[in-house]
Amino acid sequence: MIPDDVAGNIRVAIAQITTDAFAPEANRDRTTKIARNAFEEGANLVVLPELAISGYVLEKDGLERCAEPVDGPSVQAWTQAAKDHGGFIAGGFAERQGDKLYNSAVLVGPGGVAIHYRKLHLFDAEKDIFTPGDLGLPIAETALGTLAMCVCYDLRFVEVARAAALRGAEILIVPTAWVQGFDQQKWDEAGYCPQARGAALQANLNQIFIACASQAGTNGKVDFLGSSILVDPYGKTSLGPLPGNDEKIATIDIDLGQIRGATERGGRISPRTDRRTDVYGIQIDGITL
Repeated sequence: MIPDDVAGNIRVAIAQITTDAFAPEANRDRTTKIARNAFEEGANLVVLPELAISGYVLEKDGLERCAEPVDGPSVQAWTQAAKDHGGFIAGGFAERQGDKLYNSAVLVGPGGVAIHYRKLHLFDAEKDIFTPGDLGLPIAETALGTLAMCVCYDLRFVEVARAAALRGAEILIVPTAWVQGFDQQKWDEAGYCPQARGAALQANLNQIFIACASQAGTNGKVDFLGSSILVDPYGKTSLGPLPGNDEKIATIDIDLGQIRGATERGGRISPRTDRRTDVYGIQIDGITL
């Protein structure tokens, strides 16, 4: 169960797993079991990859067979596990609404669905299958703090993390399936894929924690980069990068109190209040930040 002081100190489990293509029942059972095990070992938040239920394979027929509504069996299974253990689970699935498919993700907790997110920026062949997200950039006030979500390629657009931070998010949760294609390099000498380096930079620039759980290795159809990572508000890697080719579930304790120090860095250095909102801003939900 979530301890009384968890709002400052949170144990996060990053589940870098590779789910099978078009095997929703097996993937549902596996991801739910992983989350339950992580909770039993003390985790408060479990982060699963992008399209964890369907597997990440960009074939429309297969994804249509695997897609389910937001109140379907996978979100129900994750929600029950979260309720049973008093924790939170974040992960991705192929969502069906009417005749549309979305690359979606949820954050579920003891009270049910806290965030329902649809990927805003579709990557490559995703554009032939999914409808661009239409739920904006929701955030949620939870027992763990203020949480926000995006999915994989969304993190390439700097407005996403900045908008989350300006709206008060303390942790940006990012289910991913990082693949090669945007950048030529797979991994640098330290084992970071370029996407992981980008996450670290944005955590520093926005003074928030960013937690990314990627698929890794191969599912037989797609090769992934792994490199799952959790970065603190100074841009320092707290966990990871996890191996590029192997599955791994790793846990880290974080202190949300670091955010205050990162936003007020001593002297007259205040990265958020130093913004020139008389010159520029970000508009979201009709409000300019």
